[in-house]
Amino acid sequence: MSYETAPDEHVHAHEAGPDDVVLVSCVQHSYEDGTAVHLCGLDFIAKRGQRVAVLGPNGAGKTTMLYHILGLMKAQEGLVRVFGRDPAEEWPEIRQRIGVVLQNVDEQLLAPTVAEDIAFSPRQYGLSEPDIAARVDRALGLLDIEKLRDRVPHNLSGGEKRKVAMAGALAMKPELLVLDEPFEGLDPASRERMGEMLKLLAGDGTTIVMATHDIDSVPDMADYAYVMAPGGQIALSGTPAEVFSAADVLAAGNIRPPVLASLFMRLREESADAPTPALNVDAAVEALIEWRG
Repeated sequence: MSYETAPDEHVHAHEAGPDDVVLVSCVQHSYEDGTAVHLCGLDFIAKRGQRVAVLGPNGAGKTTMLYHILGLMKAQEGLVRVFGRDPAEEWPEIRQRIGVVLQNVDEQLLAPTVAEDIAFSPRQYGLSEPDIAARVDRALGLLDIEKLRDRVPHNLSGGEKRKVAMAGALAMKPELLVLDEPFEGLDPASRERMGEMLKLLAGDGTTIVMATHDIDSVPDMADYAYVMAPGGQIALSGTPAEVFSAADVLAAGNIRPPVLASLFMRLREESADAPTPALNVDAAVEALIEWRG
């Protein structure tokens, strides 16, 4: 687990390692209204095949960081590298390797049917029609939305739209997936399936960077997490178990731990021999049975 260092102690990575798909190092951005975001403190690094969650309160800079990763904003100070390139300057060289689902998915749905929407990017890149058809079928299957194939995207529910946008992002078989609130509007079963799909993709080498408020899903959805404090400071990083054990840092960022983590913290307040926090139901049941002896 890593904590933010003092400003004069911060050492920029400045170069991404061979397995570092994304690197964000002490980036500063000022908006037209004068709002300044300093993505400093710890360097943000996402490695190949890693599922990385970005946590923080509203206004902490989560979306600002995603926009820098996608080249939609250019760093006024600091360093951003994606596949070793500056995304703001070299986006055409890397865009086929990146899939994106932003929070407002309505802006990403362009075609008259779901199948045509998923086929949009592969067709724009000149893939053959048989290849496009195979990619559409694969994406529909991954999201379990074959029944939506001929539906009009803008007539779908919010959760269905998010699945279609995700299917469109997966159609190009990206090496990096950038997701802003990927679980918003999904029912529990769909959230679980989404998590299983992201784990499968990561196992095949896809890197996943997701900003989310869905704290309870993070232990199952992410291998690593970064906590952002108000103003953009990257204050803490580690595995979900490590991050959710740092109650003081979470409280400072107005982030509540997952329900299970809170339960075990309360148990340890009441009894010194209570088990260490478990972040999923199976581990919690096992820990409590063993504790009861």
